[in-house]
Amino acid sequence: MNEHLLRKYFIMGSQNCVNDPRDILLKAIEAGITMFQFREKGSGSKNGNEKLKLGLELREICKTYDIPFIVNDHVELVNVLEADGIHVGQDDVSVEKLRKQFPYKIIGLSISNQDELKRSPINLVDYIGTGPIFGSKTKEDAKKPVGLEWIRSLRNQGLTLPIVGIGGINETNAQQVLEAGANGVSVISAITKSNHIFETVQKL
Repeated sequence: MNEHLLRKYFIMGSQNCVNDPRDILLKAIEAGITMFQFREKGSGSKNGNEKLKLGLELREICKTYDIPFIVNDHVELVNVLEADGIHVGQDDVSVEKLRKQFPYKIIGLSISNQDELKRSPINLVDYIGTGPIFGSKTKEDAKKPVGLEWIRSLRNQGLTLPIVGIGGINETNAQQVLEAGANGVSVISAITKSNHIFETVQKL
């Protein structure tokens, strides 16, 4: 995959939004995001047909503006939403299974420490998500921050795969993540809770 697609990677579900998620996505796209992940998960998230309906609407917006659309965790949504790819964590569906099922889709994998790196078949993924870089209150299941040093460590070990940092990243610290060796930054609340989405995305 083109590593530049990770540069401004927006992740969102309705549970993250005060305003209409469709409006937020449109504004974020107009402001310059490069990839979108549909993450309808956690307290207050939609289920069933409501979740599917929102996913289809957000997918259509991304298709209109040629923004890659990634599904978080939910394998069953990849085909029905015509997603460009899927992002999974260490405890989700195995990457081996995903690659067999979706040989030509983008696959992203979260890796937070050395043990996870050792047991992950990174030759089968297109990029890795590392974090949380800073403290994050958005994800209920967030781990302890790993800091910028984890990105530097991955690069020092010779990892050439595209890396996107996640966790507590906003317009004030995004540059530090890039300087540490990441190809991009992924954000949730920095955009969903912003009163000035255009300015926020521009500064990321």
